[in-house]
Amino acid sequence: MDSKTRDRIMTFMEEQDVRFVKLAFCDIFGQLKNISISSKSLAKAMEKGVGLNAASIRGFLNIDDSDLLLFPDPDTMTILPWRPAEGKVVRFFCEIRHSDGRMFEGDVRSLLKTYEKSLKKSKTDLHARTECEFYLFKKDLDGNPTDIPMDRASYFEAAPIDKGENIRREICLNMDQMGITYVASHHEKGPGQNEIRFSPAPLLDAADHLVTFRDIVKNTADRMGLFASFLPKPLFNENGSDLTISLSIDNAKDTEKSDFARQMTGGILRRIEEITLFLNPIANSYERIGTFEAPCVVNYGLGNGNYLIKMHPEAARIKVRSTDPSCNPYLACLLLAGAAMEGIRDKINPDDFQTGSELPDTLNDAIKRAENSEFVKSMIPQVLYEKFLQAKRDDWLESSLSGDPMLKAKNMEFPVT
Repeated sequence: MDSKTRDRIMTFMEEQDVRFVKLAFCDIFGQLKNISISSKSLAKAMEKGVGLNAASIRGFLNIDDSDLLLFPDPDTMTILPWRPAEGKVVRFFCEIRHSDGRMFEGDVRSLLKTYEKSLKKSKTDLHARTECEFYLFKKDLDGNPTDIPMDRASYFEAAPIDKGENIRREICLNMDQMGITYVASHHEKGPGQNEIRFSPAPLLDAADHLVTFRDIVKNTADRMGLFASFLPKPLFNENGSDLTISLSIDNAKDTEKSDFARQMTGGILRRIEEITLFLNPIANSYERIGTFEAPCVVNYGLGNGNYLIKMHPEAARIKVRSTDPSCNPYLACLLLAGAAMEGIRDKINPDDFQTGSELPDTLNDAIKRAENSEFVKSMIPQVLYEKFLQAKRDDWLESSLSGDPMLKAKNMEFPVT
């Protein structure tokens, strides 16, 4: 980081009465982690980093190679609006490096950042637009989450039946203050289920926004006496929660748009079964796939059918509907973008891969398909690939032994930070 940037940040901290700094990063599963330091320690952190014991984080590294450093990314500085106005708290996303300066292989954010840079070198302006659903549940008298939804409203319901209007308003205001633009928010089909639609953003920004959004929702719900769940299927007899990811090439010429949309669709259809483990990474994910309107067939279309991919050839845009909110947004965006760009490179016809086959129907099935994927191995470092798959094998074993996909799922809820 150059001295001018460092000086600008330190001046901002003083002017805004910032006292605490959160250095945030995601583990390989997309769960947010952080360490808090004083504002007076930030200058040193920007220059020399802050130590991290990776051996204590599931799936990161072997214990003999565990000393890592966090370096704040100056472009991600934002004030946390739900914290006190006096003695403010600022958050940075961080790069994770080895002590010799090398990028840590499990740094999923830097992995996507590097890939996005390669796209820019090829003059490809790829954007992502997301739509994320979540449930809001009541808490018991001890403050523990229950499985009782906050309301019994249905799709696009209005107040007072929809009791989520105020919390969605608060979430959107926090998003706006943190520089995240949104298009719309509404009540979804399930009781206590809500959705917020984001504006398009570059790949890395889109993934950052999703991680931040989950943090905003969790904290906002907690302050309002509720519990927010991003489980794919928190209630077995109700709609599951989707994370729809749209990809678009914003600098495509009019003569290229239709071909690009078709080729991106073909590329993802070719790889979708191999990458499902990373789009739907927990046992509970497979309780959702194929139920209600969650797609399970490898297909695409132009209309409002229950397609896995909806194609918009007039805008060089496609919408992938199988992903769920338990995924690691960085890995999901990376693999979807990689498959889409491979489709353009190889000029893939989506009709050749509209097989009518079905997505994996269990976590174990998804693991097996990922194990045989040369594409996945080409997109992510070997150590990350191996650690992720081993952790998922452990999850499958635990879920199988319990006989209850919800047992493991509830233990993997994103914590309030």
